[in-house]
Amino acid sequence: CVETHKDFKLALAVKHNTITNGLKYSLATGNWGDQKKSMASKAGVSQVLNRYTYASTLSHLRRCNTPLGREGKIAKPRQLHNTHWGMVCPAETPEGQACGLVKNLALMSTISVGSLSAPVIEFLEEWGLEPLEENAHSNTPLTKVFVNGVWMGVHRDPANLVKTIKKLRRKDDISPEVSVVRDIREKELRLYTDAGRVCRPLFIVEDRQLAIGKKHIRWLSQKHKDGVPYDEDNEYNFDALVKDGVIEYLDAEEEETVMICMSLDELDDNVAEQPTINDPEYDPSARL
Repeated sequence: CVETHKDFKLALAVKHNTITNGLKYSLATGNWGDQKKSMASKAGVSQVLNRYTYASTLSHLRRCNTPLGREGKIAKPRQLHNTHWGMVCPAETPEGQACGLVKNLALMSTISVGSLSAPVIEFLEEWGLEPLEENAHSNTPLTKVFVNGVWMGVHRDPANLVKTIKKLRRKDDISPEVSVVRDIREKELRLYTDAGRVCRPLFIVEDRQLAIGKKHIRWLSQKHKDGVPYDEDNEYNFDALVKDGVIEYLDAEEEETVMICMSLDELDDNVAEQPTINDPEYDPSARL
């Protein structure tokens, strides 16, 4: 202490029981805030994890709550939007007043954790991104390039740029969560590396051929590649399929720019007629 010239003792200055009891109360009751001001505190923040069955645990972990009053008679918030296809389960929702306001993520969908935008920006600068100042009064048709909503510059060959970025993503040179959206009508190319986007996996089709083959299924079942000894730390799993460029994660915005067929059978039927199919769906149960 400055006044008495004695060493400051934290244990005497702070009552650790105050913090401990406060945290215990909040975690036990779910009322997040001061115990004395329980009316103003937020309710239902912490919940006891449902452990009835494995499926009920998964369901509880993937629950989404819409912060709206349950008494409202507006129908729109209770309905699924078209962009929720494959991202949110169309069947699982509680009955009664919370119907549609409490939704569940689909089994295969995932939330992006976010990655650094610097590697993507460096790549863009290497691949012909032109600064805004140089093209302020240009009459040539240029495509605006945005990274996480920030206008970084313009580009003269967006089609080739999109193709290159997707190749890098499939080779795991940039994060598989990076989203590439080319809006031809607005002449914009939007890249997203931020967190909080709902993504879902789809099979990749290249040159009218499905990228996944029987060898990948074999590697998955035996948990290692042919000729490579099994290693518990380096097990061949779903993430390995993403790294091998067989499966890719797309968010709702990028989904609108690709052609997706509903099943693998549909891919075989339509390959001759429509050569631009990008990605076939998984099994229909993956959308639940």
